[in-house]
Amino acid sequence: MFVIPVSRHSAEFTRQIERLLAKPERDAVALRTPPLDVSETDQAYILQLDLPGITKEAVKITIEGRRVSIDAGQAGPAPAAETSTAAERVLHRERALTRFSRSIVLPAEVNQSDSNAKLENGVLTLTLVKRQSVGASHLTVN
Repeated sequence: MFVIPVSRHSAEFTRQIERLLAKPERDAVALRTPPLDVSETDQAYILQLDLPGITKEAVKITIEGRRVSIDAGQAGPAPAAETSTAAERVLHRERALTRFSRSIVLPAEVNQSDSNAKLENGVLTLTLVKRQSVGASHLTVN
């Protein structure tokens, strides 16, 4: 059995450490990897990602061959409106600005011009049309 000496100062020290570790910086942005569902049809890949609190203007989708990258960030909170009486003060904040980032490599290349993206109720749905192979072609000898 181990005995750990406890003094009245250790409880206060523990609370200070917890506050230091639990309190995010005011302008800190949390980076999250959004959950992703991928399905496939004969013509396209369908990706669905959860992006709560994100506007469509804040979503950036990059397609390079088979790699698809999605980046999105929340807009900063509006500053508390100054009133003629007393201004609102934040007493406790757990919700932080969040940036979402996800990258995936698909089995086949994607045709950007025929693909589309839709953001509805916090769910981003990408319909990425597969690039059709040209197939075999014949070359004549001159």
